[in-house]
Amino acid sequence: MKALVYHGDHDIKLEEVGQPSIQTPKDAIVKIVKTTICGTDLGIYKGKNLYMKDGTILGHEGVGIIEEVGDGVVNFKKGDKVIISCITSCGTCDNCKKQLYAHCKDGGWILWHLINGTQAEYVRIPYADNSLYKLPQNIDDETAVMISDALPTGFEIGVLNGKVQPGDAIAIVGAGPVGFASLLTAQFFSPSVIIVVDLDDNRLDMALKAGATHVINSGKEDVAARVKEITGGDGVDVAIEAVGLPPTLTVCADIVKPGGNVANVGVHGKPVELKMEELWIKNINISMGLVNSNTIPQLIKAVGSNKINVGSLITHKFSLGEIEKAYDVFLNSSREHSMKVIVAP
Repeated sequence: MKALVYHGDHDIKLEEVGQPSIQTPKDAIVKIVKTTICGTDLGIYKGKNLYMKDGTILGHEGVGIIEEVGDGVVNFKKGDKVIISCITSCGTCDNCKKQLYAHCKDGGWILWHLINGTQAEYVRIPYADNSLYKLPQNIDDETAVMISDALPTGFEIGVLNGKVQPGDAIAIVGAGPVGFASLLTAQFFSPSVIIVVDLDDNRLDMALKAGATHVINSGKEDVAARVKEITGGDGVDVAIEAVGLPPTLTVCADIVKPGGNVANVGVHGKPVELKMEELWIKNINISMGLVNSNTIPQLIKAVGSNKINVGSLITHKFSLGEIEKAYDVFLNSSREHSMKVIVAP
């Protein structure tokens, strides 16, 4: 089969590799119908995660059709169309019993990280009963891919960890796919002000159409001053960091008001120095984490009832044979006006 294989920093190749097979009774083999590229894929491509093994197939999101199941799989059968969770969960360990699936003792973040991923024609999914979700007929395949990772990440780590409440003023720093997922799902709680901050005017225009009340181009305006102007000098109740860089987390700490919450969603590759001598007295909470994907069933219902237009995030479509071009388009989002790309084998 064809698959995108990691070989090191800035070294990925579409190659012919062996098709996966059942290794344990709880495995499923899924034929990929649609997949996508995540910001963390770009981080790996750029050498951000140096522990990645040469020869690993990339990708951790997707929709597919069950090709084969192990003898221990009870919830799925050949021919079922499924959403693949970015997180693998055994469902029985202490962490899984607390819905802390990200830290499953025999799973968690393993697709394309420790085992082969979804940017291929087929993928093996361990613990299929707890790591796959049946795709309802009222959600199209491309929209469903957003429920694999981007949507639950923005919702769980941004909105829920940030404790967004009705009437809040919130700011989302970073208008990439996960920032947009936070923007869309924050509207479940009816905040009064939603500020989106980014350097890309195209993405800021998209944010206004998706429900932002204000946008700030951080390359042209003083973010802290503009936020204070919008909020009457108070700052925001919740600041969501969706980039993963020291300056963006610093901005969030600067613009949150006393008693507020900073929710770090971005994947950081470097230490961040915070002004603790100024922050301690503000009585703020700073949260962070890896998505657990426990909200996927809830999000399937929300997307299926047309409560949020997740399909609006999709800007480009490619075949698997064009996946290296897809990486280039996603990597150069400002030039290409790209948000989320769909790849179909």
